[in-house]
Amino acid sequence: MPDTLCVQSLIDTDFYKLTMQQAYLHQLPNAEGVWEFRCRTDEDLTPYVAEIREQLVALADLRVTEDQLTYLRSRAPYLKDDYLAFLRLFRFNMAQLNVGIEKGCLAIKVQGPQLHVSPFEIPVMATVSEIRNRTLYPEVDEEQIRKSTRNKIQQLEQFGDSVDLSDFRFFDFGTRRRFSYRAQYIVTDMLKQALPQQFGGTSNIHLAQELHLPFLGTMAHEWLQTHQGLNYRLVDSQKAALENWVREYRGDLGVALTDVIGVDAFCRDLDRYFAKLYDGFRHDSGDPVVWGEKIIRRLEELRVDPIRKTLVFSDGLDFARAVQIYKHFKGRIQTSFGIGTWLMADFEVNKPLNVVMKMVSLGGQPVAKISDSPGKTMCHDRAFLTYLMEVFAVDAGVREHILLSAGQGV
Repeated sequence: MPDTLCVQSLIDTDFYKLTMQQAYLHQLPNAEGVWEFRCRTDEDLTPYVAEIREQLVALADLRVTEDQLTYLRSRAPYLKDDYLAFLRLFRFNMAQLNVGIEKGCLAIKVQGPQLHVSPFEIPVMATVSEIRNRTLYPEVDEEQIRKSTRNKIQQLEQFGDSVDLSDFRFFDFGTRRRFSYRAQYIVTDMLKQALPQQFGGTSNIHLAQELHLPFLGTMAHEWLQTHQGLNYRLVDSQKAALENWVREYRGDLGVALTDVIGVDAFCRDLDRYFAKLYDGFRHDSGDPVVWGEKIIRRLEELRVDPIRKTLVFSDGLDFARAVQIYKHFKGRIQTSFGIGTWLMADFEVNKPLNVVMKMVSLGGQPVAKISDSPGKTMCHDRAFLTYLMEVFAVDAGVREHILLSAGQGV
């Protein structure tokens, strides 16, 4: 076992991985998925392959504790007893994991039932990031982390001198690309102490328990992608995903993702029924102001008062950008902000790693995420990607841009 573990426990992950896993257990326990890692930046990660593999193999030793189960049961009553019983038995299966080098790049792939392979996503990304950072940036010690975080806290406090931030709320969404576990712990604790009115909690369950903070999460892109490979007409897959999420959580966890096919296609599928059922919508790609205006306009068309809904912004934010968005929408609709990489991986003297791990097929069939930022599109099958865009009436100019920018993913 490695001397220093990158992942501290089975719940050292984003909360949405548990809510996704419960939905898979109840609704499609046998769906077979394939997930692949990708580094979005031009960086050679192959020197770290052996250490990354050693860390990931150690995941198999993780177990949820009875204390953690009691904690989850008390904080998330919508996690059902049968799922918590399953979680007690859950282990990462190393037979489903492959770590190596392909075409000169770090290659990580997991394959098996979604129920079992989906949880690999966050630990894989956090591990790759931490191993790389240990080697490249030994100067990012606790003193540097605290210094950089104090500067960020002062920046938000200065914004408060000219902007009413009484309703401004942000959350830690940084587990997947964190500099290290220790860095995330330090920053989260500092934010809790310095900004109790603005800092609402973390997506990381382990840290929430350790630091006595709320944890939170929304549905994931994988939920909507999964429905592309199920027994629904492709044109109905997004609506089926939204319907099945409501069926699972019955009013809890009511924030919908909008950018698996793009916000325009989402708005066409967003009828009055869904607009009233869902509490809010999450932005994860494209221009956040343009996106928010489209959501507000659609709600108004459906005769749903936007002020009763929440826009959750989570794409590449820092405090300056988040406050700018907050000011734009203040008084028109509720807002909250998930801030990840900038808080948990950017400490002024280092360059954060931009990595993802996405599902690429289900049941042997390709799936795709057509982001509102074309560079985020990930799909191995160009024909399927083209067909998906035709089915959902993606603008012809946007289609061409997506196909050109999708690169090796297509």
